[in-house]
Amino acid sequence: MFLTLATDLAGVEAPASDLGFLLHKNPARPQGIEVTGGTAHVFYPEATGERCTAAVLLEIDPIALVRSGRGKAPEGFTLGQYVNDRPYAASSLLAVALGKLFRTAMNGRCDARPELAARPIPLEIHVPALPCPGGAELAARMFGPLGWTVDARPVPLDPQLPAWGDSRYVDLRLTGVLRLADALNHLYVMLPVLDDAKHYWVGPDEVDKLVRAGSGWLGAHPEKDLISRRYLAHRRYLADTALERLAEADGLTEPEAVPDDAEGPVSLAVERRTTVAAVLKELGARRIADLGCGEGALVGELLKDPMVAELFATDVSARALISAKRRLHYDDLPDRQRERLRFLQSSVTYADHRLAGLDAAVLMEVIEHVDPPRLPALAKAVFQAAHPAAVVVTTPNSEYNVRFDTLPAGTFRHPDHRFEWTRDEFTSWATGVADAFGYSVEFRPVGPVDPEVGAPTQLAVFTVREN
Repeated sequence: MFLTLATDLAGVEAPASDLGFLLHKNPARPQGIEVTGGTAHVFYPEATGERCTAAVLLEIDPIALVRSGRGKAPEGFTLGQYVNDRPYAASSLLAVALGKLFRTAMNGRCDARPELAARPIPLEIHVPALPCPGGAELAARMFGPLGWTVDARPVPLDPQLPAWGDSRYVDLRLTGVLRLADALNHLYVMLPVLDDAKHYWVGPDEVDKLVRAGSGWLGAHPEKDLISRRYLAHRRYLADTALERLAEADGLTEPEAVPDDAEGPVSLAVERRTTVAAVLKELGARRIADLGCGEGALVGELLKDPMVAELFATDVSARALISAKRRLHYDDLPDRQRERLRFLQSSVTYADHRLAGLDAAVLMEVIEHVDPPRLPALAKAVFQAAHPAAVVVTTPNSEYNVRFDTLPAGTFRHPDHRFEWTRDEFTSWATGVADAFGYSVEFRPVGPVDPEVGAPTQLAVFTVREN
């Protein structure tokens, strides 16, 4: 398994051999580290003032990989665990090796040459054998939008027998002017994406890796959905979670809103949860349920308020709750904080006696994920069975979608949305629910208010009517 990364540092007042400083690997001394199932080596075929090339050679022992417990082959048969292309073709094994070899470089740190680490430099990357079932066209779709010039040539099954056609491998060459940290993170994500396989179990912690490596570029990539799905082994919940976190971090899928007292812009996702937290504080709610908590972003915000005495984080997905615990570092919280927080697996469309009689319940960006025929069941479960003193609901305002330059006409903001309401449609639904279950309701905008189409998010506050 082989990869080279070269530069001539054209236009940069530094010798090309300074690439060694950026990679934190001395060109004069080959290095190697142990990785799962093998050894990763770094050496420099050339290192002069005019040009420098760093090579990564990954030696994989398929038998050692199986013995480590990470050698199950995607082919699904026993022999495939031992007889496969892993020692020869770039894959998630190489991505993991890159992460271990160049962790500091991937973080953009170089104490010896900080100005060089911060600026784009000319780079050439060569991966001679990259599994890519989608062919050269897929490789171009993945790397092209990131600023690379892509030369992906199919590798024939047998050069002597052209009638056999091409294999599933491409000989990939990338050229471009990018920061080294960005280039390494592109490879770290894209190698397993193009292979569409990983050599280890994919769980919620992989979301953290994808968000960290994709920060600043993946959220704006036109193939971000495909990249997230493949990187996370087609686990839909994990892919959706990663996209939501990337959108929140980069502020790319929703417009930025600037509060009067802010020093700079914040994403709509941040303003939404801080607005909900402010409404709950205004209501004086001390016992609160976040229904459909997902990864726990709102829960983390509410935990900051010492007046919140009891907080229920609920979701229908057990994996979502596990991910929320990880994000909140639940096991590391002080005892007093953990005592305030309970995680419950629960559906918003079924009555749950554990949630009865609370001060407030929140449905933040939840109802649009429910099939419309199930909305009456949601209303009964929340407003009748649980019957909290107050309910806060947020949902997208579909009229605002025309203000999103990257959102094709007629499409929803999220692939899992079952619907998105106009302001009149949301008002009609909320008013009907309030009348049916003895609540009053008021409406508030969240985010910048457009004079024609309103705010991007609409919020309703339901409070129990006094007899």
